[in-house]
Amino acid sequence: MSNQDEAPENRLRKELPEEVPVTPSVGDGAEESAAPVLTGRQRLVQGLWPPRVSRAQLIVALLLFGLGFGLAVQVASNSDSGNALRGARQEDLVRILDELDDRSQRLEDEKQGLEKQQQELENSSDQAEEARKQTVEKEKQLGILAGTVAAQGPGITMTIEDTKGTVKADMLLDAIQELRAAGAEAIQVNGVRVVAGTYLTDSGKSVSVDGNKINAPFRFKVIGNPQDLEPALNIPGGVVQNLEKEQATVTVERSDKIVVDALRAAKQPDYARSSAQ
Repeated sequence: MSNQDEAPENRLRKELPEEVPVTPSVGDGAEESAAPVLTGRQRLVQGLWPPRVSRAQLIVALLLFGLGFGLAVQVASNSDSGNALRGARQEDLVRILDELDDRSQRLEDEKQGLEKQQQELENSSDQAEEARKQTVEKEKQLGILAGTVAAQGPGITMTIEDTKGTVKADMLLDAIQELRAAGAEAIQVNGVRVVAGTYLTDSGKSVSVDGNKINAPFRFKVIGNPQDLEPALNIPGGVVQNLEKEQATVTVERSDKIVVDALRAAKQPDYARSSAQ
């Protein structure tokens, strides 16, 4: 069938152009809308530009930039060093290795020297502390023997009652000598400390110990082994029997704690000097 045979309405439909979208208007004589219709691409561009950067985003960007720059510099430096070593001669490489070995050896020697010095200081400190302790202990021992410090320990108490006044200085001196021979380490008679240079004399009806008058009853406080001190005083013909012959009464008591607190002032010798260099 030819075009002439087509129906008039079909030919009219083909000859009309396609419909063009028309912006709707509000009533007759109304102005067109001020906001144009934007496509999706235009809305995307308006959302991305101009960029809106906050302060936190800017700081993070700067930090990332600095980090990347530092990594790039380090990589470049390592690359340059590697390139320099790769381009070095064999003699230079051997020299570099020798220098590294020497440096490593010097550091190891220095480390060992410091460790040795530390050990010597620690040993020296320990020895000094031990010497100080021994000195203090020796000073205490000498002080007990010299009567310049108080002492306490097991021992005996001997009391001599002399109602007749027959006990003399030589009898008390015999008692002191017997106690020393039995191992007495500290002796005190009526508040007077007995030391190596102690002397006793008769002074009328009294007895003087190093110039200090004492009267009966004579009370001996002695530090030592009680099992040695008491038998030494009670041996036949010993101190106790001799005193009883003079009508004196002697009492000896053992004790786990005897306190000798009478002190003597340290005396500077007039002539004797230490021979230690």
